[in-house]
Amino acid sequence: MPTFTNLGDLIVRDRDMSKIAVIDLGGEVKPREFSYAQLDAMANGVARALTKRGLARGDRIAILSANRAEYLAAYYGAMRAGFVAVPVNFKFPPQTIHFIVKDSGAKLVFCDSQRRKDCPHNLPAISFGTGGAESFDAFLDHGPFEPIVPAQAEPAMFLYTSGSTGTPKGVVLSHQSHIWVVETRLAPGLDQHRYLIAAPLYHMNALALSKLACAAHATIILLPQFTARAYIEAIERYRATWLTAVPPMMAMMLREGDLLARTDLSSVQFIRMGSAPVSQSLMHAIHRALPKAVVTNAYGTTEAGPVVFGPHPKGLKQPEMSVGYPHPQVQLRLVDGGNRDADEGVLEMKSPAVMNGYHNRPDVPPPITGDGYYVTGDVFRRDADGFYTFVGRTDDMFVSGGENIYPADVERMLERHPGVAQAAVIPVEDDIKGTKPVAFVIPKAGHSPSEDEIKKYALANAPAYQHPRFVWFMDELPLASTNKVDRNQLMRTAKERLRAIQRV
Repeated sequence: MPTFTNLGDLIVRDRDMSKIAVIDLGGEVKPREFSYAQLDAMANGVARALTKRGLARGDRIAILSANRAEYLAAYYGAMRAGFVAVPVNFKFPPQTIHFIVKDSGAKLVFCDSQRRKDCPHNLPAISFGTGGAESFDAFLDHGPFEPIVPAQAEPAMFLYTSGSTGTPKGVVLSHQSHIWVVETRLAPGLDQHRYLIAAPLYHMNALALSKLACAAHATIILLPQFTARAYIEAIERYRATWLTAVPPMMAMMLREGDLLARTDLSSVQFIRMGSAPVSQSLMHAIHRALPKAVVTNAYGTTEAGPVVFGPHPKGLKQPEMSVGYPHPQVQLRLVDGGNRDADEGVLEMKSPAVMNGYHNRPDVPPPITGDGYYVTGDVFRRDADGFYTFVGRTDDMFVSGGENIYPADVERMLERHPGVAQAAVIPVEDDIKGTKPVAFVIPKAGHSPSEDEIKKYALANAPAYQHPRFVWFMDELPLASTNKVDRNQLMRTAKERLRAIQRV
């Protein structure tokens, strides 16, 4: 297996450089194909052009764009030249985008034409897919480039957390941390795959897989943004073999029953889901739609990467809802109060992928213990065989009448109901209990469960304090910019509905 030094330099040049690296399904009117030679040349062109501008090593370069091949070239090129890539969530409001760009200290912004208006006016902006002096094509300085050799722990990228519960934090990740991720995940045969990536490249899920595909000399099928129908059509047209997604994306895909029925999805061999809990009903629905595919329920964090769990060393079958057994190169422990060897508790982890810290946030204590473990804030349960199952996030947890409630736990229970496709549970204020759970539910096609039926099911299958006091049915759940369920929007909707009930 190859070894790498610079995170922006993951192309193995003694392989077939004419092979298609990226099939770009966005940005231009027609799909575009880029060979490894072309992607490499673009990344070198970015590195040379940024260097000629006189920027200092370690300066930050922001990227504000939907997915496209030039995004990857800018990302790789910045890191090759010793600069720090800062992918920015373009779905944030303009004031948050401006905050991130300013907070990171970015000296230049790469953007697509649609996002040009959201770039700060006091910084140079290079536009993808346009003409003129500020276009990406005009910016490139073509020619060879020798990537810098990073110092130990030298930052390669800042990834800003979503900020749903406060000001976004810049997670500082080194070259070595994510080279370790790439090299740990590399395996023979990955070059044969076609990876369909529709999750945004400002998110760890898509970025990590893009780098793995590049290092493996595989082909990426890149959608600008996720839509269920475009995703399904891309699988068939480009014979995608490997899908990566957050669970709500898969749930939306499976609701397109008419399109699924007439589409050939037989090319799909692997599905890796992560970044949000997976329900048993969703897992079963995926197996029905894609019976030949191996489905992995994965786990990872921005702060510590996607390499956490793997198969059992004794070959034991992984329980369907489990995320797996601890990876041999990762140290894990569950902490419950003062007990650091609990069978249920907050996951703490130590690996070479753990972040340097948060950029420019002296007000936020780094979630790193004195002995080097990252405190995830995620609660897990460990079974007798050592398999881990996600329970919920500590910051999602709420207390109802003195009882701790993890929404993900309640959601999985509700989704076992034969008429429920997807559920989201949130707290609302209550004069007696402090807070109480309510649920938003998407019924399965052909089913019309009633609110009373769902409540009775919950009372029969979980502790009484977990049952939702109100059940509201929806056609779809709102998604945040990371394609996870937008719980803040659901809380606003719940307040509106409760006010309407009180008025009646």
